Amino acid sequence: MDPGFFLGHCSCLPPAAAATWDQCWGDSAPSLPSWESPPTLTFGAFLVACGLRDLGLQGQGWALLCSASYQIDLFCWPSRLPLAGNLFHSCSVASAALEFVEGHFLQIELAEICTKSERYIGTEGGGMDQSISFLGEEGKAKLIEFNPLRATDVQLPSEASFVIANSCVAMNKAATSHFNTRVMECRLAAKFLAKYKGLQWNKALCLEEVQIKLGLSLEEMLLLVEEVFHSEPYSQEEVCNYLDISLEKLKTQILCKNTQDVLLFKLYQRAKHVFSEAARVLQFKKICEEAPANAIQLLGDLMNQSHVSCKNLYECSCPELDRLVDVCRQFGAQGSRLTGAGWGGCAVSLVPTDKLPDLLANVQETYYQSSQGRSAVEKRCLFATRPGGGALVFLEA
Repeated sequence: MDPGFFLGHCSCLPPAAAATWDQCWGDSAPSLPSWESPPTLTFGAFLVACGLRDLGLQGQGWALLCSASYQIDLFCWPSRLPLAGNLFHSCSVASAALEFVEGHFLQIELAEICTKSERYIGTEGGGMDQSISFLGEEGKAKLIEFNPLRATDVQLPSEASFVIANSCVAMNKAATSHFNTRVMECRLAAKFLAKYKGLQWNKALCLEEVQIKLGLSLEEMLLLVEEVFHSEPYSQEEVCNYLDISLEKLKTQILCKNTQDVLLFKLYQRAKHVFSEAARVLQFKKICEEAPANAIQLLGDLMNQSHVSCKNLYECSCPELDRLVDVCRQFGAQGSRLTGAGWGGCAVSLVPTDKLPDLLANVQETYYQSSQGRSAVEKRCLFATRPGGGALVFLEA
């Protein structure tokens, strides 16, 4: 990976974030640096400081973060990755800031702090991006699992390459309710399943948690989804009736702030996507371990199935991404799917190495050069890549 990906793209904290800062720290808030003069507080340091505050690490930790933000602003590399491309720029900012206080924490702890930190911008994100930013290793894919956080090496086929292609549709997930709505739909689906099976549904927050408590396989959970849910969207009233709660409790105790006005929830579709996607991840790992002769084809099929599920069940794709995925497959990709949060950003494609030059040339001509807006940025939008190392601090010899 581009090292600028991990230690680049830092910026000053915008004045609008001061209210969030005061809310997080209250009377104990450290003084904010000036927005106009260095040393400036990077947005990453702001997020991390909020996360560290939750852990009670103030004082010395804050001084280290101020120092870190100054160093990052002076010494970061400019990133070559497209902004708002769903290649987790945002978590790289927090990761870069926190890496400067690495002596206090293990890498796994750093990932968990960054996960909590980013929620202060209003997105109910998970920890996948932060985890791989810290735990990534050169030449290895990682199976990331949670509760507890752990990473398992996955050896990818040597005769295959990955291609990143930007749809040129920018998606700021913190500026819309799309991302959080999906999280809340999954949370409601978890509560429905928990109540149906006699668990403490009010404590259920995610689908994996319900699966673990039930001791069921992913295949069994998919059958349970078919048994519990209907395919039509659920209204607020129907959710309240099933859970036997008031509308006020639904809005204030279950839904996050920017999803309280959502009227319909697609619980069946979201739950089916989550469990089927998890099954595909494990199948992907199994194929890599067994390394059959047609491994690239099998892995590509799983990626294609994943995109269809993201498009039709999770509904987080967009027409431009769908078009880009089709173009990549047309010119030699065995598999192609959106990556990141969706609704824009990038597609990742699995390509046999011998087909890589032709694919890059044809996708460039067909998708980028056919549009004046895309052709202006095509050099930053299409490239081959491989697994790289995680966040680290470079020390002068």
